Order: sequence, then C-alpha cells, then structure tokens
Amino acid sequence: MTDISTTEPTKKGTAAVTAAVLIIGNEILSGRTQDTNLNHLAKTLGSWGIQVREASVIPDIEETIVNSVNTLRQHFDYVFTTGGIGPTHDDITAECIAKAFEVPLVIHPEIEAVIRRREAPEDVMQNRLRMARVPQGARLIDNPTGGPQGFALANVHVMAGIPLVMQAMLSSLEGKLNTGAIVQSRSITAYLGESQIAAELTAIQDRFAELDVGSYPFFRDSRYGTTLVIRGTNLEDLEAAAQLVRDMVTAAGGEPLDAQR
Repeated sequence: MTDISTTEPTKKGTAAVTAAVLIIGNEILSGRTQDTNLNHLAKTLGSWGIQVREASVIPDIEETIVNSVNTLRQHFDYVFTTGGIGPTHDDITAECIAKAFEVPLVIHPEIEAVIRRREAPEDVMQNRLRMARVPQGARLIDNPTGGPQGFALANVHVMAGIPLVMQAMLSSLEGKLNTGAIVQSRSITAYLGESQIAAELTAIQDRFAELDVGSYPFFRDSRYGTTLVIRGTNLEDLEAAAQLVRDMVTAAGGEPLDAQR
C-alpha cells in the first residue's frame, strides 16, 4: 500500500491505487434505505484511477466503526465513509473517526460558520452544530450544495450519506487524490450456458493472470446466456484475452456479441 495521507494533487501513477468504502447506517442494514453511494463511488473513483477493492455496510455502533476504520486504513490507500455525520444522537461517525485516530473531537470554525448562516432557535442550532464536529487536525471536504462540509484525516475521507450531497462532496476531490492506472473492461455476451465454456474460460484466466475474467449468467427472452467480462489495466492483454473469448464462444457454437464500451 502506498503512503497516501493528503489531498494535494499528484501525478497519475502506473501502480494500482486502492480504496475501501464503509457505508455506515442501521437504515441500510434494515432495508429501509437502499444504498446507491457505493455504485457512484466505485464508478467515479474507478474513472479517476482509484480501484475500490472492498466495501462494507456496518451499523451505527461505535466499536464496529472504529475497528473497521482502523483495519481498512492500514490495508488500502484510501478509505471513504458515507453516513452518520448528521445532527441526531445516532450520527456518531465523526466521534468514531476521532477515537480511531486517538485525537479529540473539536468544533471546526468554518463548518460552524456555514451552519450559522441559517437562523434557528438556540436548541435547534445546538443540534445542527453537531455537524461541525471533526477530529482535531482534519482537513475539510468541500460541499458544493452549500451545506456543512465533510472532512478527511490521513487517508480516511468522511462524507454525507445523502446521495446528492455525497456526490457533490466527492466531485470536489477530483484532481486532489493520488491515482493510478485506470481499469478498463471488455464485455462479450453469448447465448451459451456457463458449463459449456467453463474449462476454456479457466484456461484464459490462467493465461492472463493479471486480468480479471468473470462470467455473469442471465435469462433473457426465454433464453439462458452469460456475459463474459474481462477487466484490467494492460490494454494489449485485454484485447488479446477478449479475442480468445470471442473465439471460444464461436467454437462452442455461439455468437459473440460485444457490449458497447
């Protein structure tokens, strides 16, 4: 893992830059709220050259959040969290990040200023100011929607759970993170059963160990089929493997249909 602890712009590298995502919230685990943040994070970060290698949905439990953050930040270049930075009692992400890094939780004056722009009774204002709490030493993540900012400490980036706000915060990080080679993919669909091509597909994966070769079955128009996806950063190998997959499908009596890139 590369030592990446700032949000200063850096040059794109050729080595993999990796990330983990923590989706925090009981409402996700209960099924009450459907998460869309992981999809957006994986696609956006991937387009920048940051590969999401792991993701977890965890509850609003202090020990779980602290342990998860401390584990992931040691194994990945970046950790991105969403959820749990609101004004209510169960929004405990900020204090958990502070405990993970063993630093005090403080009121950030810039976030406080943003919050105080909207007048409110004192008791309501005090609740809102919970969103101004950040671990000491944290850097702010801009919030283009105009609300309270997110924050980052070392390689951990903490953002809102509301998708529109999270997406806005993430957009403000473009060009400020270390990035690596961008993973590209080729998708080939065939109306064949997986068992008809399993051995040959294994041989292709073994030949191109640095690529990720996957098979995703479907049932469409009363027919069984599979979409074969090859992913990797080496374009030459990617094209070579894709051609072998097409040849394999043809040899098995199917017609390879390339998906639009």
